[in-house]
Amino acid sequence: MSSLQHAEDRVTQRAGPAAENFVAKLDHLGVLHFGGDDAEAFLQGQLSCDVAAVLRDTASPGAYCSAKGRMLANFLLWRDADGFVMALSRDLVVPVQKQIAKFVLRSKVRIAEAGASTVLLGASGDPARRLAASPPGPVVSLADGRLLLALSAEAAAGVLQDVRPENSSLWRWLDIRRGLPLVTAATQDQLVPQMANLELIGGVSFDKGCYTGQEIVARSQYLGKLKRRMFPANVAAPARAGDALYSDDLGAQASGTVVNAEASPEGGYDLLAVVRADSRERSKVHLNAPDGPVLRFLPPPYAVS
Repeated sequence: MSSLQHAEDRVTQRAGPAAENFVAKLDHLGVLHFGGDDAEAFLQGQLSCDVAAVLRDTASPGAYCSAKGRMLANFLLWRDADGFVMALSRDLVVPVQKQIAKFVLRSKVRIAEAGASTVLLGASGDPARRLAASPPGPVVSLADGRLLLALSAEAAAGVLQDVRPENSSLWRWLDIRRGLPLVTAATQDQLVPQMANLELIGGVSFDKGCYTGQEIVARSQYLGKLKRRMFPANVAAPARAGDALYSDDLGAQASGTVVNAEASPEGGYDLLAVVRADSRERSKVHLNAPDGPVLRFLPPPYAVS
């Protein structure tokens, strides 16, 4: 059995409330650390979120965009004693580090890949409440009540010896159900933040000033209606990030893309689909081909206009 199939089996064995009570090693995420006297000002000019408002114990979502306003990555960002910690898709750590380092110039900023010294654990439900009461190290609260723990290897091992850790696929499935996207190499440089609803979850500030891609992001917000939005859905067939979506109203022309997908404890695959809103409302949307499996759209976890 492949490791991917094993992970999917672990997810599908969990259903209902039990699927939300667990601790997982978040090995799908990597870590960048930004330090130095100018780190806050530098990041404020690079990222979509309001970096000045980021706290030590609460993670802010955000995006790092190209000059054309397309997301090169999205992330969770929080402060630590020495600067800022960014958790993003592991497969984007190196390219994002190289790209953003080009703009440091004379600023007093240090950018380091911190995956070797930081183990990310995620806790949900009852384990999250227990760990919040007696934290083993730096604990970051997420908006939906889950916890993100950024620990040394020793501290992480201490947490994991007391629980049966889950595969990170269960954490990723909860992200999907909560409408929280993760840009990976499969979808990098394809979506403006609003296509993935990032402004609806607090990942875009429209009054903090300029940052890379800000003009395009602001234009998408204020000029005209955004044609494509992200919606949760379920499909009977296996789905993967980057899979193309087709709708009956557009025929052979691809109408969207899968941002994230995971096996669902309730059957099939749950996914976050960026599609034309009118296609979702008035047509059938298919996976990977104009006659492919039909998506069943789920109620959005927040209002999507």
